Amino acid sequence: MKRPFQKLAAASLIVLSVSACSTAASLDGPVRVLSGPPVTDNNTPYSRCLAELRELPGNNFPAIAVGEVADKTGKFDADETGFAVSQGISEMTMSAFFKTGKTRLVERFDLRLAQQEFNFRNTNLAGRKNLAGSVTAADFMVTGALTELNYNIVSGGAGLWVNGAGAGVRTVVVNVALDLRVVAADTLNIAYISSLQKQIVGYEIEANVFRFFGTNLIEFDAGEIRNEPMQLGVRSVVEMSVYQILTDFLGLPVSSGCELSVQGTSAPQTTDEEYAL
Repeated sequence: MKRPFQKLAAASLIVLSVSACSTAASLDGPVRVLSGPPVTDNNTPYSRCLAELRELPGNNFPAIAVGEVADKTGKFDADETGFAVSQGISEMTMSAFFKTGKTRLVERFDLRLAQQEFNFRNTNLAGRKNLAGSVTAADFMVTGALTELNYNIVSGGAGLWVNGAGAGVRTVVVNVALDLRVVAADTLNIAYISSLQKQIVGYEIEANVFRFFGTNLIEFDAGEIRNEPMQLGVRSVVEMSVYQILTDFLGLPVSSGCELSVQGTSAPQTTDEEYAL
């Protein structure tokens, strides 16, 4: 009579063989591409605050030029994930200003296309004369950096295992910080600085059972990991910083539920229907 481990190994081989046959058969024709959830708006819990600014009256919008907003956290893993945070923070900042509908964005970040367009017009390749004199001047320039990424500022957990079976739970909190500065284009004076941080949370639930069958260890694991996405946290602090610039610096009114949380980390409350990843 076969031992339990031998029976398990034999059953696994049968499953793998059936799967291989099924895969081989499916390759005789076009492979059906797996389609996951649909494309959605890339909003954060703070996008609602930016959208409410769009509803305010007014048309004398300042011209904003967003420069480099660099990743200066220094977190890089050459062997696994590469950069820990997004390298597109400048683009996130531009998107946040655009969501407010209360600024005129002027391009200063990547002037290669503009320079090529001017070259085309100067040589009549574009069929138009050089319009360099009509380029909109910036009122303010926004630049800065993601300055902090702190791992495990709070972590903890608990677990219990008895006779090879048990369960546990673990939580972890990290944070990111962003420093943006607003520069007056005519004087190059720094007119305003926004320095904000966002805590990012995650938790893990684990349960396992393991048994020895002869000299072989058989282990069964189950669990769940739910983490607030790191890049969502970065985009969130970008949007709140832009919101602070529009309200605290440029004087637009603050909407209810969008006040900056000084002691806590509460975001505007949303339902699953209003906001989902």
